[in-house]
Amino acid sequence: MKAVLALEDGTYIEGKAFGAEGQREGEVVFNTSMTGYQEIMTDPSYAGQIVVMTYPLIGNYGFNREDAESTGPKIRGLIIKELCAAPSSWRSEGSLEEYMKEYDIIGIQGVDTRALTRKIREKGTLKGIISTGEQNPETLVKKAKEIDEISDMDLVGEVTCLRPYFYGGSGLNLAVIDMGVKESILRSLAGLGLRVTVFPAHTSPKEILSLEPEGILISNGPGDPKKADYAVKTAKELMECRIPIMGICLGHQILALAVGGDTYKLKFGHRGGNHPVKDVETGRVYITSQNHGFAVREDSLPDSVYVSHINLNDGTVEGMRHKELPVMSVQYHPEASPGPTDSMYLFNQFKEMMGRRKHKCL
Repeated sequence: MKAVLALEDGTYIEGKAFGAEGQREGEVVFNTSMTGYQEIMTDPSYAGQIVVMTYPLIGNYGFNREDAESTGPKIRGLIIKELCAAPSSWRSEGSLEEYMKEYDIIGIQGVDTRALTRKIREKGTLKGIISTGEQNPETLVKKAKEIDEISDMDLVGEVTCLRPYFYGGSGLNLAVIDMGVKESILRSLAGLGLRVTVFPAHTSPKEILSLEPEGILISNGPGDPKKADYAVKTAKELMECRIPIMGICLGHQILALAVGGDTYKLKFGHRGGNHPVKDVETGRVYITSQNHGFAVREDSLPDSVYVSHINLNDGTVEGMRHKELPVMSVQYHPEASPGPTDSMYLFNQFKEMMGRRKHKCL
């Protein structure tokens, strides 16, 4: 079946459909990872987006539910060069196309994804539509232009849990504020000997503190951090308790806003498993896994915090620490799945922080 991709700048690309049928719209972004397409598709931080995979052959190892980062795919569409027709893996439960049909995710293949990526790098992220029905270029381009901007949507509400739940682990109590948390983050924390309880994004500080946690983690998630002003307010109140807090990705941006800093939208974002980040304190460089379209404005940060990590590609803020409060955050993903695991030291540092700090709100 024929499928088309239409972008707001007038671009119109024909290809072959796979997965679900119909029409899906969203912000078109690219990911440079060579593997991990299933983790990417199920990462809640991709809510509201259509993902372009720059690696040319996708679907090689099918899919399995064990590697999913959430209950199912959160992307709105997938754009690839070529779909593997005969996946091979002893862990596979079926083909990628079967997985996408099951969850009603639309895809288009036969696209020159590297040319499309160059376009996005030059012009910035673009709103777009994948359609297997309507094929009129003018109609689809017009619809693409009318799609809501990511910055105008609170996408966290689409992916956060509906009620608190105990994830697992034992030891120190850790409360996770679910802005769209990845399964691998929870698994990593529980594996370090932390008792992990997950709370919906809109949970009040009072309810979170009723758990008597030794620490709080504000998770990754989709969209503009400024639309999650409720989480910024919660972070401010929790910091006043001097409770150890860690932020990851969107959580990092929320903490920056909570201390009085500012955030901004990147031209085309950072998405992939190969981004070099320097730990300013040690000088060591890490190859990191990233997925974000917004960043912290360094010159907006108050004197009470300092930048702990920087991106070596463009110099953007990748981490910060508070000078007086037990607060730390990173823009990238230390659980790094897919990717290397050498950034797990950040979770160990946070655990140590939890073990030695007593906060005043209990």
